[in-house]
Amino acid sequence: MEKIVIIGCGAAGMTAAIYAARANLEPLLLSGPLPGGLLTQTSDVENFPGFPDAVNGYELMFKFQQQAERFGTRIESDIVTRCELQPGGPHKLYLESGKEIECKALIIATGASPRWLGLPSEQKFLNRGVSACATCDGAFYRNVPVAVAGGGDSAMEEANFLTHFASEVHLIHRRDEFRASKIMVERAQNNPKIIFHLNAVVNDIYGENDVDGVEIKDVRSGELTRIPCKGFFAALGHVPSTALFKDQLELDEKGYLKLRDKSSMTSMEGVFAAGDCADPTYRQAIHAAGMGCRAAIDAERWLNS
Repeated sequence: MEKIVIIGCGAAGMTAAIYAARANLEPLLLSGPLPGGLLTQTSDVENFPGFPDAVNGYELMFKFQQQAERFGTRIESDIVTRCELQPGGPHKLYLESGKEIECKALIIATGASPRWLGLPSEQKFLNRGVSACATCDGAFYRNVPVAVAGGGDSAMEEANFLTHFASEVHLIHRRDEFRASKIMVERAQNNPKIIFHLNAVVNDIYGENDVDGVEIKDVRSGELTRIPCKGFFAALGHVPSTALFKDQLELDEKGYLKLRDKSSMTSMEGVFAAGDCADPTYRQAIHAAGMGCRAAIDAERWLNS
């Protein structure tokens, strides 16, 4: 029987592991197929405190892992395929390897994935002009044009944010009406640096080594138009990695884990959550790390009680 198991190895999971290990809880962390989480797919991270000259995303998460292991965290790269959770525990986890694990407390830090258009060129130019996070990468596009795809609040917010850096922002949306709130649409429409391309979809992203522009298609006429730009941002929302728990824990309408009383506690006693799987608002590494700290402290206090 494990005292505590952490599912997920991004900033939230690793920080939870550091705090749990320092509290002598001997945590087991299940990292899954992508050790380090989404941050390992980011080239330079400029907004994580303590790194004034930026740090490579992979390097940053490797330091997280080294710190967690230094205090005794055990890390296994197995994948949880099924779980049986019960109030107060023990919780039973079934792993892809065939192994079964029981634990008293469980911290879920499985993260979330950005929605993409599904174009091969998105993956080709990922981190070379293609991003799903303006807050993370916007500062890399100073005084050059960029494009944003989406029609919700996040698209309007990202487009407005990017105008602080880019020379112009091309906002591409497949309809002539928006899902975004009226105030967010008006704010974008009143920004002289934002150019709207409505009833249009991104047909392709082109370039040599990096992004040189996007090709859009008019959904009514089929006409193709090329827009020169150096960055493309998919602002289509995120998908929280919570499908494993949907029949056992309370989720919001978008699939994010619901937390109780401004804590890390989920709807089930003994199960805690941290990071992007429970954060539909910020989705930043520093915030995920703080949530990981909170989850470990909450779990420790719950176990001691």
